[in-house]
Amino acid sequence: MKKVALLFGLLFLTIGATNAQTFRGLDKTPMDMAYYPDDYAHDRKFAPAKIGTDKAMVRVTYNRPFKNGREIFGKLVPYGKVWRAGANEAPEIKFYQDVTIGGKKVPAGNYALLTIPNEKEWTIILSSDVDQWGAYSYNEALDVVRVNVPVQKAENMLENFSIQFAKKDAKNVVMYMGWDTTAVAVPIAL
Repeated sequence: MKKVALLFGLLFLTIGATNAQTFRGLDKTPMDMAYYPDDYAHDRKFAPAKIGTDKAMVRVTYNRPFKNGREIFGKLVPYGKVWRAGANEAPEIKFYQDVTIGGKKVPAGNYALLTIPNEKEWTIILSSDVDQWGAYSYNEALDVVRVNVPVQKAENMLENFSIQFAKKDAKNVVMYMGWDTTAVAVPIAL
């Protein structure tokens, strides 16, 4: 009986090995996530005292392309054209509560985060068309909000496109987006 069980066990392992999942290689532009409050999901589970009674305000999921010695804005990312603010899929921004961006009300929910970079200012676009690859299927009719923000020079050169949030005061945060030597600051208020 033991021999039969051993035989079936080996047969199962052999069949399982021939049907094993193979994984494709790593993406060249890793996915990242930024929260406000910072590390909210982690701290909610493992360090609740750190976030206290704060509720999540916003989360962005995006892909981080590399500079790799390339000229970024005006060349790789053309001025005056809709850009997905990263690589691959358009970033998805989730507001956990109603907010105001640049004086415009935005209901809680999920949106695609797109931009139109220019030399002196960027247009920040929140679109209801989530789950789109890049900005190739961009449809202006699906815009929920558009705001313009001035371009700033980044304090340090950023090799990867990055998004971070910083607290301004009890009801205001800033979403920073930057790459290479360019940065923009998007004000978000409760």
